[in-house]
Amino acid sequence: MTPRRGYADGPYGQIHFQDTGPADTALVLCSQSPLTSGQFDYVYPLLAEAGIRTIGIDTVGFGMSDPPPGPPTIGDFATSIPAVLDHLDIEKAHVGGHHTGCKIAMEAAIAFRDRVQSVVLSGPGPMSREEQLTYIDTVLEAEKSYTAKADGTHLSDMFVKRYSWIKDHPDGLNLCTGYIVQQLIGRGPFWYGHHAAFNYDGAEAMLKLTQPALALFNTGDMLYPLAEKTRNLCPHFAYAELDGGGVDITDQNP
Repeated sequence: MTPRRGYADGPYGQIHFQDTGPADTALVLCSQSPLTSGQFDYVYPLLAEAGIRTIGIDTVGFGMSDPPPGPPTIGDFATSIPAVLDHLDIEKAHVGGHHTGCKIAMEAAIAFRDRVQSVVLSGPGPMSREEQLTYIDTVLEAEKSYTAKADGTHLSDMFVKRYSWIKDHPDGLNLCTGYIVQQLIGRGPFWYGHHAAFNYDGAEAMLKLTQPALALFNTGDMLYPLAEKTRNLCPHFAYAELDGGGVDITDQNP
């Protein structure tokens, strides 16, 4: 089963999405940075078989979605969700996300409460400002320093670093190639995603949620150490854990 692709008009231009088609339950999925709706390619058919209409959205500026005029916020990313729901004539949906997508899901639930029934938060990271600044100084600054090189080593360097996270998967080489393509194909700078994520107060957002929430963790994720903090902050959430995996859990354990 292959989702149908489509476009909706949003505040910053066209929004690209994938849609598995009619079902009584609709679930919108938001990806981690700097990937696209392709992050959930292994997940779409499983959810469709379970009777869930799954709609993966390319984050604003990523994949085939148009970029904003400047560095966006998580709030800017979240505006794509009601735009896609309107385009598909869906009144309400459940919204889930992984890492950056998790923050987009939360913000959509806060900003558009009447459109979001519940949230699934895969890898929620209620970071302190000090922790955010550490990621800004390392991950974000490395992304901002990206430049193309005449010998193509900018591509091989990206691949070698990224492959270390997925090398144990039987299809790891092809998956990693896809990750690099997804990272570079966007119509906006790929550092936009982590810039928005590391300047968003996830802890404050969690406390503002009024819809039912599931916090989903996998033990090999770099954000797993924040699982206990999430439990203490929001003991009313439902919780689930998957064993192992990393940032690519949707491919490792769909």
